[in-house]
Amino acid sequence: MKKDIHPENYRMVIFHDNSSGERVLVGSTVETSKTEKWTDGQEYPIKQVDVTSASHPFYTGNEKIMDTAGRVERFKARFEKAGARKKKA
Repeated sequence: MKKDIHPENYRMVIFHDNSSGERVLVGSTVETSKTEKWTDGQEYPIKQVDVTSASHPFYTGNEKIMDTAGRVERFKARFEKAGARKKKA
């Protein structure tokens, strides 16, 4: 690999998938504030993410709803409200 081509803040980072619990150690420049120990006993910065290849339906073949902001409930409420209006008409 060529020397001095990476940004100054390039280092190994743990990415933790909140959906599946999977953890991956890769090189990154992402900003983090927490650190955790990896299996090799060293401390690395950790970044919490909602979706990785360990939980994305394209890679897993399993379909699941990941609702982190209450979007599904809001959609269902709007859908029911629209259905009620349609019945009145």
